[in-house]
Amino acid sequence: MKRSVRFPVSPTLLRRLAYTSIIANVAIVVTGGAVRLTASGLGCPTWPRCTDESYTTTSEMGVHGVIEFGNRLLTFAVGIIALAVVLAVLAQRPRRRGLLPLALGVLFGIPAQAVIGGITVLTNLNPWVVGLHFLASMVVIAAAYALWRRTVEPDGPVTPTVPAPLRTLARITVVVGAAVLVVGTWVTGSGPHAGDHGAARNGLDPEAISQVHADGVFLLIGLSVALLFAFRAVGAARAARAAGVLLAVELGQGLIGFVQYFTHLPAVLVAAHMLGSCLVLLATLGVLWATRERLPAAPETPAASAAEPVGVAA
Repeated sequence: MKRSVRFPVSPTLLRRLAYTSIIANVAIVVTGGAVRLTASGLGCPTWPRCTDESYTTTSEMGVHGVIEFGNRLLTFAVGIIALAVVLAVLAQRPRRRGLLPLALGVLFGIPAQAVIGGITVLTNLNPWVVGLHFLASMVVIAAAYALWRRTVEPDGPVTPTVPAPLRTLARITVVVGAAVLVVGTWVTGSGPHAGDHGAARNGLDPEAISQVHADGVFLLIGLSVALLFAFRAVGAARAARAAGVLLAVELGQGLIGFVQYFTHLPAVLVAAHMLGSCLVLLATLGVLWATRERLPAAPETPAASAAEPVGVAA
């Protein structure tokens, strides 16, 4: 008889991998923005190949080809990190319930996001598809954040830490934040940074849609202020801290947005605004998570423990 060999992954390693996945997915949003801001969106004019004859960039394609191809390579790096998270979840003993679906969601979300990126190239950077590409990245980041939060929580039942009306207000804030992100892609699609000098724009009036976006930002900030004071009023210190972080991030993002608008959208500030969008999303989710907590799992009964099979292989 020979005992089966297992290679358990420590909870600390899993948490670090999950956190790294968040950072990697935020980074690829920023580098994708660099592709658009340097007019390198068609540096590789086709997909999945870079040219009709080659999967890699060529010297004739110049710096734009290098930038676009480099961003495509980063997708593989992000995917490798996501795969490492899935393997770490599978290797944990005992297996944590609820982690695998989230880990697989991140893993399969990355190639789905890459396919949408390929469609943007095949449609010559259609602004609506470019916006969908960005929003797909936001969904993957949200899934990566949820996975990371689950790795630091116990496996017991979820219990609220604030009254039900405030949990509802937090959910409304998340919805408004998502709407601000969507409208932000419309603003981008109407502006000058198309990703290529010949790419089409979405036809929306830049000033009008920017005003709609600004109105959404003001609403989001107002909701965040309301959450901050409401959480303090009910003594929810952790939720109040999360709301304070969200408000600070929103004010910083709003300042960047206004400065970039009145300085005619310099590329550096647009890139910073894209990073800020990711941070606003993460901070908003942080508030939502702070309105509840997960209790430790109940200990197994002796009868249940005795019923478990012994992990011995012949």
